This record gives sequence, C-alpha cells and structure tokens, in this order.
Amino acid sequence: MQIINDIDARNSLFLIIDLQSKLAPSICNFSNILNCTLKLSQASCVHDLPVLITEQYKEGLGKTLLQIKSEVPQAKYFDKTYFSACGEPRFLELVKEYKRHQIVVVGTEAHVCVLLTCLDLLRNGFEVTVIADGIGSRNQLHVQTAIEQLRQAGATISCAETVIFQWTKKAATTDFKRILPIIKM
Repeated sequence: MQIINDIDARNSLFLIIDLQSKLAPSICNFSNILNCTLKLSQASCVHDLPVLITEQYKEGLGKTLLQIKSEVPQAKYFDKTYFSACGEPRFLELVKEYKRHQIVVVGTEAHVCVLLTCLDLLRNGFEVTVIADGIGSRNQLHVQTAIEQLRQAGATISCAETVIFQWTKKAATTDFKRILPIIKM
C-alpha cells in the first residue's frame, strides 16, 4: 500500500460523484456534504484544478445541484449508469487525459458509487483521497463502512479543509488570501 504524504494541486483532479438534485434530500447530513463540496469547488478554481462531475442516471436522480454547477464553470460532466464510473466506456481514458495522478473525491452514495469508483481508480494506479466530510449515503453506517473499506484498499481519508490547505501550501501568498474566505464559509 502506497502512503501519500501530501496532495499537490498541480497533480490533483477534483472528482464530484453524483451530487444530484433528486438524490440529495435522502442523504444524511447533506448540507454538510454540499458545504464541503462548495469549498473544494471554490478552492479548485483558485488553484486551476480540473473538475470532473459524474451524473448517475439523470432521468431518475436529476442533474447536478445548481449551487455546485455555478462554482465550477470549468467542470466536465460525465453521464453514467454503472455504479463505478470506471465501468463506463471512456471514463478512465478521460481521467488519464488530465495527466493528474491524485484524485480527490466527494459525492454520493458513499457505499455504492463513491466506493466502487474509488476502488477501480485505486486498481488503475491512481492515488485516491476521499473527503470524509464530503461523502454521504442514506444511512450513516454505510458511510463509515465505505470509509473503512476504502482505507483498507489504500485510499487516503481526509477532510475538505485539510486538502484545501494542502493544495495551498503556504500562507502570506495571493492564493492564500483568496482561500481564506473559502475556509471561513
């Protein structure tokens, strides 16, 4: 198992999995997940990170929440019906095109689409950081189970604020001045 000591914005891709309008109301603590995602989204813009957003069966679960869409105008969207986005033709190719080996992940549901996508990304050689305060399920026990399984598989488990500071690296910089209001949200 590879240990990741630091996350670098120059090597990171921000992956938002299935934060969709019709699923959101049934997710435990969704307002916290949304807040973490919005902070990471804003920080991704400061650091010019690529953002990839998956949408699971939009006809049934709706589109990505408008609050998220407005924060990441640079995002690319990827439609899927497989629970693991990696099961979809072209998804892994698209991820590889970014030439970023660190994938920072938020989304729903933790024990299904997040878990299965992250396991496949790990199997394909990516360093995966799962944002514990940025993933959710309908049942909180399912979140904890997914986190434990991902940890055992080699993913790094972190939180939104830690990753934002890792991306930023240093205080007393222009980027830090832009990040500070995001942290205080």
